[in-house]
Amino acid sequence: MQDAVSLSDSHIRDGRRGYISVTGVHGVMEGQADAKFRAILNKSFITAPDGMPTVWVGHAQGHSSMARVYGPDFMLRMCQLSLQRGYRHFFYGGKPGVADLLAQNLSRRYPALQVAGTYTPPFRALNAREEDDLSAMVADAKPHILWVGLSTPKQERFMARYVNRLNVSLMVGVGAAFDIHAGLITDAPCWMKRSGLQWLHRLAHEPRRLGRRYLVNNPKFLWNIGLQMCGIRQFDREA
Repeated sequence: MQDAVSLSDSHIRDGRRGYISVTGVHGVMEGQADAKFRAILNKSFITAPDGMPTVWVGHAQGHSSMARVYGPDFMLRMCQLSLQRGYRHFFYGGKPGVADLLAQNLSRRYPALQVAGTYTPPFRALNAREEDDLSAMVADAKPHILWVGLSTPKQERFMARYVNRLNVSLMVGVGAAFDIHAGLITDAPCWMKRSGLQWLHRLAHEPRRLGRRYLVNNPKFLWNIGLQMCGIRQFDREA
């Protein structure tokens, strides 16, 4: 987490542009199924391990210092850093009213937080007029960080498409962080997070939306990583 925060801080202070993908098993399996989406993950400024299973796999492959970068926690850490740096935040995504509620809650938690703006997009791709409106809004707001809450893989595709079109240094896809910090859904208890069972908590709360994600992708991930660990199959990230 500290590495992710420090790298993001340096990235913003250097005035560069890029996006962060906070990715777990679901994102990995989407990348295996879709070469274009895999390229989006590979071109990110940071692709961080959002779930414990990806951390455990990293440890098994020799990356002993690898640790989880949970999206909602990363958002809070960057908000804390922003109080020192004066970074401005823009919240893009969520259902109607969620981005505004998120901004209000974070502003209450961090009274000096600078919220540059919010935008609730339609449940489809933006048309040309909407793209122009968003570009003008972001240009006027001058945020340093644009938080994207559209869920995977939609949010990563959005960031890759607009990273060079919106006047913002860093874009971060954090999915459920919008609903969690807006107070619309409860976060999993710490013991479930540590034991890699957070997916079960989310599935219990949103079975219709997340059923396929977890009940199909999780077994596929276990099967494929098992083949890789046994040396039966290799996965080239550029394949």
